[in-house]
Parts: sequence; structure tokens; C-alpha cells
Amino acid sequence: MTTLQGSISKLINNSNAMFESFGYISSNVANLNTNGFKAQRFETYLNVDGSLDGTLRTDYSKGDLVRTTRDLDIGIDGAGFVPVTNKDGSVAYTRDCSFAVNAEGYIVSSDGWLVADGIKIPANYEKLKIKPDGTVTVLKKNDTTFETLGKIPLVSFNNPEGLKKLEGNKVAPTKDSGKATLIADHSTIKQGMLEKANVDVFSYVNESLKLNGSLIASTRLVKVVDEIYRQSINLRQ
Repeated sequence: MTTLQGSISKLINNSNAMFESFGYISSNVANLNTNGFKAQRFETYLNVDGSLDGTLRTDYSKGDLVRTTRDLDIGIDGAGFVPVTNKDGSVAYTRDCSFAVNAEGYIVSSDGWLVADGIKIPANYEKLKIKPDGTVTVLKKNDTTFETLGKIPLVSFNNPEGLKKLEGNKVAPTKDSGKATLIADHSTIKQGMLEKANVDVFSYVNESLKLNGSLIASTRLVKVVDEIYRQSINLRQ
């Protein structure tokens, strides 16, 4: 038999689960303009005892690609992540491929992490091309042929949802995700394009309305049960 205290506890627990769902919806909408951002959702499910529980899921589906005017912007038209290395040697992976050239001439991420194993761009180049397989080439002044400088690799994971999210729109592998595996013979890199966040704002409007209705109902029910509980205490006295 469920006690009044137990009913209140379940209702509060359910409300907390819905608040957590609201939090991830807000985070997704806030990152609408973050390149390569992957939406997260807090999936709730009902336990046998009637309480709500949930698990965090990440949607790694591809976002829309938009054209830019920068040679060092690339969009990934498919699965995969680009490895980047920090100054301390730590390696992470990203789909936010708005790259630049640092003071030493190397291709880096927007926050300064070295792309791949280090691809150095000469100062006296006229044109830069990144092929669909990630090969970086430049045409120097007074030259007639493009010179190959290196290759931007793509890697995949057996279970992307097991990846750990890091700051700076990066991810790191875990036991659940498995190790990074190089994607060979691909043609999914698009120069002069960037991947938008895979955030569906319109679906979040409907979801927010449903959560709001459920939350209002739960909080009202908590008040009703709490009032019954207080009245039962007064009767005993």
C-alpha cells in the first residue's frame, strides 16, 4: 500500500525529472548557432512503483551544412570526427570544423587545438584546397601545381552515444564508446562549408508544452496530497 509520504516523494521525484528535461531543452536551444553541436535529451521512463526515471541521450545525426566563404571551414557530410590535440598532448574529437592558422602556421581549431598531427601552411601560398578525403593542398606563388601538405583524418566510434562531452564542443572516448577508428577511403569532407547544430526548435516547443502541462499537474497534485496528509495529522491529534 502506498503511503501519503510515498506519494509526495514520487511526485517530487517526477517533477525533478521533468525539470531536468527542461534544462536540456534550454541547453539545446541556447546552442542553436554552435557549429556541429549535437542535441541532448533526457529520456524519461516509468518505474514499476510509478516514479519517473531517466537517462541522458545524445543525438549524433548530421546537422545541415551551410556554405561559408572561408577556405579553412569544412563540413563533414556523414559520420566521423576530426581529432585535435591540445598543448598538453591530450587528444579530443570534434565536428566543429571552423579552422584557422595559428602564429606558427599550423591549422588549429577555433580555440587553438592542433588539427590532426600538425599541418603547416606556408606563408607564401595563393590558393588552398581541401579535398573530399581531407587532403590539404596549396598553390604557392609562381608555382603551377598544388603541393600536398597533409591530411585531415576522420575517425569513428562503435557507440558514439558513449562519448564523453567536453568543453569547447569536443568529445572524448570512453569504455562505452570504444576506441577511435580511422575512416579510410571516404569523400565526406566539404571545403567552405560548416555543419549547423542538429537542433529542432519546433519539436522542442511541443515537448516544452507537454512537460509544462505535466509539471503543473504534478505540482498541484503534490499540494492536494500534502493537504490531505496535514489534515490526517490533525485528526489524530
